[in-house]
This record gives sequence, C-alpha cells and structure tokens, in this order.
Amino acid sequence: MAGPLSPDFGRPLVDLPPLSLDRTAPRPLAVQLADALRAATADGTLRAGDRLPSTRALATTLGVSRTVTSAAYDQLLAEGWAQGRRGSGTYVVGAPAGPRAVPRAAAALAPRPERTFVDLTAGTPCVAALDRAAWRRAWRAAADPAPDIGPDFVGLDAFRGVVVEHLLRHRGLPADPADVLATGGSTAAIGELARTLPAGARVAVEEPGYQRAVDALRDAGLDVTSVPVDAAGLVVDALPSGLAAVYCTPAHQYPTGSRLSAARRVALVERARAEGFLVLEDDYDGELRYDVAPLPLLAALGPDVVVHFGTASKLLTPTLGAGWLVAPPAVREAVLAARQRGGGRPARAGQRVFAAFGAHGDLARHLRRLRRELAGRRAAVVAAVRGAGRVVEGDAAGAHVVVPLPDAATERAVVASAAARDVRLDGLARHYAGAPAAAGIVLGYAGPTGDELERALAVVAEVLTRP
Repeated sequence: MAGPLSPDFGRPLVDLPPLSLDRTAPRPLAVQLADALRAATADGTLRAGDRLPSTRALATTLGVSRTVTSAAYDQLLAEGWAQGRRGSGTYVVGAPAGPRAVPRAAAALAPRPERTFVDLTAGTPCVAALDRAAWRRAWRAAADPAPDIGPDFVGLDAFRGVVVEHLLRHRGLPADPADVLATGGSTAAIGELARTLPAGARVAVEEPGYQRAVDALRDAGLDVTSVPVDAAGLVVDALPSGLAAVYCTPAHQYPTGSRLSAARRVALVERARAEGFLVLEDDYDGELRYDVAPLPLLAALGPDVVVHFGTASKLLTPTLGAGWLVAPPAVREAVLAARQRGGGRPARAGQRVFAAFGAHGDLARHLRRLRRELAGRRAAVVAAVRGAGRVVEGDAAGAHVVVPLPDAATERAVVASAAARDVRLDGLARHYAGAPAAAGIVLGYAGPTGDELERALAVVAEVLTRP
C-alpha cells in the first residue's frame, strides 16, 4: 500500500521513458498506459517523489485524447500508486504492492548473491567487544572542532597525547608527544619509512612473516631478504651483514605467534648499534596478552636504533585509518621531510576519534573488555582444536593461533573442506615470501560474532579430524 508523500516531493517534472501504446490491441489505451507507468516504477525508472506530466501534456506527447490519460491517472490514484497535490500536480508515491518486475536484461546482469562465509583468517579486529555508546560518543566529540584549513604532517596534539599515555600504561614505553608521528596505520608507516632508505638498501624480514610489510618494502625499491623464525622468535644469529634495517614483530610474531626472547632482544639491539641498521618493530597487537606481562618493547631497550609502529586497526577497527610511529629524531625528520615534499599526511578524522575515545578512559576500558573477550575465544579455539586431535602453537596472546599440519597437501585439503562448509581458513603457506618450510592453519578468532565462532569451530574440528 502506498505511504505518505516523500520529503523529496517537489522535484522537477520527470522525463517519462518511452511509453508504447498499441492501438490495435483489444486492451483499452488507458489500461495500457497505467500498466506502462506501473512497470516504469517497478524497474526503478520512476521513483517516489517524481512529478508526472499533466494529463493534457501527456496526451499531446502520446497523441491520444486527454480522456485516456485522465482515466489512467485516475486508476493509479485509486490504487494509491500516485497522489495528487492541489495546485502542484500528480506525484509517484511508490511501487505498487506485489512482486517487483525486473527487466530481463537487468535480471541477466544482476550479480548473484555471494555465499556468506565465517571468516577465521588472521588479522581481523574484534568489533563485537566495542562499546557502541562509547564509540558514538567519540565520533560526536570528533565532530566538534572546526574544519581544518591546512595540512598537518605531524599529527594532532590530542592524538599524540593519548598515544603516549597508552604506550606508557599498556606497553611500558616512556615517550614524549614530540617523539610520536601520526600515521595511516602500520603498513602505511612502513612504506613511508622504507622510502626514506637508500634505493636498493638491504632489509631483513621474518620468514614466515607479514607479507603486506614485505610488499611495502619491495615497492620502495629495497632488497628484501628473509630470515627464519623459531619458537623464540627471529633468529638473530641468522641476520646477514650489510643491512639497512630489520623488520620484525617481536611481541607476537606474525603469523607463528612466538615471542622474541629476552636474550635475542638484547642481541638484536646490540647488533643494530654495532652495525648501524634500524630495527622496525611492528607492535600490531602487543597489548593483547592473557598469561604474563609482555616483555619490554625493543623501543624501550634501544630508542636510538628502534622505530616502533603501532596501530588502532587491531585494537579498535581499521575504519579509523590511524596509527603511530615512535622513532629517533633523524628518522622522524626524514619521514616528515618526505611527507612535506610529496604532500602525504595522515588523515585527522581517525586521529580525532581515537583521541576522543581515549580522553575519558574509554580506550582503557575497551582494552580490558577486549582482553576478556579474546581470552575466552582463544580457550574455545584451543579446546576445539585439541578435541580434533591437533595441537596449538603460539603464545597466549593476540587473536590467532597456529595449528600445525603434516604437509602442504593436508593444508590445502583442510582449507578447501572448510570453504565447502562456508568457513574461511588461512593456510600458513601464504605467509611465506619463498617456498613454505612448514604447513598449517593460521586460525583467527576475533572477527566473527560469538555465535558464528561457535558454529565455525564445529566445522574446524570436523575438517581437522577428517580433511
């Protein structure tokens, strides 16, 4: 049934599509016209609020008597499909009740509905833990300042202040706001810093590791070399000489989940000082531990040689496009100079929301809630995997675990079997820059809702038992 007039009423007179009337057909012309106008609404050509031509103008256009057009309009008005406004004209109210007609050509081109997967790949934030009232409050507060009129290459003072407090309280890193640059996220910051290094410079990365960082380094024209990781993190003794930088994820190695040992942290910083290279510390989810306090950041051990990257993407959501970089003065100056030359700068909108979210304790409360939620999810994942007779690797931290598998064929079979049951899994092979040296599943548990995760884990247990 037609509803009230839309607020859009008053739009200019609509151009009608071609209306074909068959004067040889037994159906009256008025009926044909009414049917044609209904069809134009059903396929979207006419929209609610469109003003129709007058009966006199339409009769002239179609070469029929005004009696025909008046009868057609009267029929549509009686059905509630159109509505007249005194002194204004006749307006389309909406599509008639009943099934919507779709032209054959449009139906042929219409995309088929995609299958809905429960996504258990790694790297997705747990937005279910986000307090929506606090989220809305932060966005409202972010909208209060007047629009900016000039570029900001450093980052908002309020944003950097919240970052400094967060790093001190939750990561044990003392920093000054002057030490911090706002970024568009960890990967964007790595790309920025990479472009400040000499073309062709050699950079070591973890293998397996974060391939988006590897791509960002290569896109900057750097020579990327892979270094193995084990249960104690990056194998520092395997680093070659002649490096400009080493990229690593020491708090929770991505994707294996190991933690860089204290001895290797010290060794890495000492080598960086002795050999003159930078350590690029990606702390993508270092706040998320469920067993013991995290080891000190590399940036706390070697602030003169370590560039620390952080992001709101895993802590809150990638929607903000906000991150931070803490680096030695020379590195910050090089990044700032590159931004000023190229005009690139981090967006302020996400910074404002993050700053507002952290200003009154909402960020700290969210982090406590997030840890509780993810700890419970991890326990459910571990129980499901062990119930299937498999083991789980990785520290009690972050938002993913690794399930080792005997070979690449088994990995492919498990991923395919889960996909057939509408669960998307992440094979370990794609995290290698070179030939994979191990097989397994990198099982993320942050993204789905609680109900989705429960259903998906039943599938995971089944495919791990019988791929």
